[in-house]
Order: sequence, then structure tokens, then C-alpha cells
Amino acid sequence: MDDIVVVRALVKTFGRTRALDGLDLRVSEGEVHGFLGPNGAGKSTTLRVLLGLIRAQRGDVRVLGRDPWRDAVAVHADLASVPGDVALWPELSGGETIDLLTALRGGADRALRDRLVRDFDLDTRKRARSYSKGNRQKVALIAAFARPARLYVLDEPTSGLDPLMEEVFRDEVRRVRADGATVLLSSHLLAEVEALCDRVTIVRAGRVVETGTIAEMRHLTRSAVSVRTHTPADRIAALDGVHDLVRDGDTLRFGAEPAAVAAVVAALDGHRVDALTIEPPSLEELFLRHYGREAR
Repeated sequence: MDDIVVVRALVKTFGRTRALDGLDLRVSEGEVHGFLGPNGAGKSTTLRVLLGLIRAQRGDVRVLGRDPWRDAVAVHADLASVPGDVALWPELSGGETIDLLTALRGGADRALRDRLVRDFDLDTRKRARSYSKGNRQKVALIAAFARPARLYVLDEPTSGLDPLMEEVFRDEVRRVRADGATVLLSSHLLAEVEALCDRVTIVRAGRVVETGTIAEMRHLTRSAVSVRTHTPADRIAALDGVHDLVRDGDTLRFGAEPAAVAAVVAALDGHRVDALTIEPPSLEELFLRHYGREAR
């Protein structure tokens, strides 16, 4: 599978601030790739470099096989993007704005455009100056999805949307992925990334600290186990890979490393078990592991 986005040793500074400090990133064709990190981690700066909006001091960047700074027009012919803070022309209506934005990429698929307007429940007759943040976001999303692209670069795309509209957005991401497109999704909504993404890259202070599938990254944290049983607590606590066991009445709660789960189940064999839940670590736990108090 080819890489649609390739970033090597990317460096970008703003005065004395080093926003990107040797960042590496690869996004494969046909995948939805999550891009995570707290404010100031370098996510938006990276996306602006990928879009050809700013130029990095050092490093190599390829988007759709081209340099986005030197070949911005060619790159944007096959690319759709949504910024995290959408600014619109105040005197244009929502419909006029969508038509203008899609015209820059060759024009919208009219039936698709109309269906997106209905699904996102947008009144396209209103002028942009009257739109809330959520409605401005809808305009950008409709314009991005109303014409097929090879690559979608989405920076906090659901900011300002209500939960119903967030689900409409997720359906559109799934649709374009099924059609073979690639999506680079920067988001603070960890549940959204967990639901949509094939792979995830976590960045901190302008560098990548972890990348891989969610399944691969779950080795970094423990599963949460809750079991209502008469099994002696010390029998479970003595197992390698079991941590922080506490008893609450007839319920044992503890953390278990992936390799310890089978041993826990075996230790319960032969004892009365009334309930057992094993929850793998969420993406939020993975995120907090890297950032600790800073992320909190």
C-alpha cells in the first residue's frame, strides 16, 4: 500500500518557539489516520505544512507524491480540507459559499451536495455572518465532502457540532473511506478517533511519541477487570501482570496487563463467578499515559 502522506524529520519554528522538532508521519492510501496531541503539540502546524500554507525550515514533505509548498495547486486538485476554526465571507449565503469552495476543486456533485445539506440540516439561504460556529463548520464539511477527493485533511472537524451532526460526519468519513479515499483526522474527541481510525499517531512537543493501530497501542496500558466472585483475592493478586487489586464487597477490581488476562481467567476456574467484565484500555487512557498531568 502506497503512502499518501510522507513527512520526515520536519522542523518548524516561530521565533524562539520550536513547533515541530523532527516530526515523522506516514499516512497510507485508503486509511483513516488519527492525529492526536494536546494544544501546542504541533498538530495544526503539521497540517498547515501539508496544505502548503506554511513552509518548514527543514525536513521532507510529500503529499500525494508532491511537495505541497512548490506544487500546491496540483496537490489541492486531489485534496479536500476542513480547518478547526472556519472563517467565511460574511455577505455570502451558505449555499453560495459551498458552491464557491467546491468550484475551486472543479465543482460539486450536485446530488451529493443536496443530500449533504439535508443530512447536516443546514439552511443555505442564510448569510454566513448569521451562522453559529457549528453552522460554519457544516458549510466547510459539506464543501469538503460534496466532491470526491483522494485525501481529506480534517483539523478538529466536528468542533461546534452537536452529537447528531457528529454522527452524520462519521458516516461521511466511512463513506469516503469505502470509496478508497484517505483521511487524516486531527481531533480532541478520542471516542471519535477510536471509532473511525485505522491507525493513530500521538504527538508531543513537535515529535511523534507513538504510532500504530489502536490494537497495537493497547499494549501500553492495562485492561480494567471487575469480577464478582468467591475466589480468594490473594490468589488473583499473586498473578504476574495484575495491579492495584481492591475488594469491594464480593467484587474484585484490578488492572491486568494483556498477557495476564488468560491467567486471571484460569485462576477463576473452579470458583463461583457471578459477573466478569474485562475492558481493554480506551484511547483516552493511551493518551493520558503519554501526557499524564499535562493532558489532564
